[in-house]
Amino acid sequence: MKKLFLVGMMILGLSIGPVVHAQGVYPDVPKATGEPHPEGNEFMRINHPDLLRHDRDLTVRDGDRDVDYSLAGCVACHAVNGPDAKPVTSESSEYFCRVCHDYAAVKIDCFQCHNSLPPDLGEASLMFDRPEQSLDVLLTYLEGLSR
Repeated sequence: MKKLFLVGMMILGLSIGPVVHAQGVYPDVPKATGEPHPEGNEFMRINHPDLLRHDRDLTVRDGDRDVDYSLAGCVACHAVNGPDAKPVTSESSEYFCRVCHDYAAVKIDCFQCHNSLPPDLGEASLMFDRPEQSLDVLLTYLEGLSR
């Protein structure tokens, strides 16, 4: 009787699995607009935090602005347009990074300083989404450094 029960549970599990997957257990990741990653999407899904940290250190500490993986490049290629056909900010649940980060319950802190919108021509990537808050954010950051 136990064997019959176990076989029944296995059949039920195998038959429900594809249905659950098709209904959207995994996040629906928006498509990028640029060229595919040379290393492949799976590589970038796994390694993007380390790559961004590594190149951030090269830029900030060594002044090397010619890095392979920049946040501005990610934002430009992975911009998601809202209903008004304008890119959404990182505060939107539709924002590219937030789709997976919300799913994995991982906080994104990049956009406390960096702009989450694709840069306009000639704009620097270190901008604030809300300029009226930029001084407050900067002062809070500097206070944290002095502790």
